[in-house]
Amino acid sequence: MTLKAGTILEGTVINITNFGAFVDVEGKTGLVHISEVADTFVKDIKDYLKEQDKVKVKVLAVDDGGKISLSIKQASIPQKSSKPIDIDWTKNTKTKQQQQQQGGADFEDRLSKFLKDSEERFQDLKRHQEAKGHGGYRKGSY
Repeated sequence: MTLKAGTILEGTVINITNFGAFVDVEGKTGLVHISEVADTFVKDIKDYLKEQDKVKVKVLAVDDGGKISLSIKQASIPQKSSKPIDIDWTKNTKTKQQQQQQGGADFEDRLSKFLKDSEERFQDLKRHQEAKGHGGYRKGSY
């Protein structure tokens, strides 16, 4: 099988470096960059892989020079099906009146409350600074 982008194969880790792991796939060596090892931040690749580990990889690219870019994390992502998922949009929808009766607030109400509180805090801070005589930086006071 020829290696082409998008193909998912099984390979063997043959060498580990600080920046990634070299994986043998169908007799050819490709690189899994450290950013393509896991969905989370990988500080030390040796926490995730060892030499001779069998791994499932996705071929990201094969350049003209023969360099093969691989990904472990993209190989484990389930492939999207061609059929879209069905969503019941009528479920859990509440009117604004129902939300207010249940004590919930919609986004606009929460945003206006936040802005009001922020402005009040800012004014308090300003008054406090002025009371101390530190109205901010003064020109020529260096």
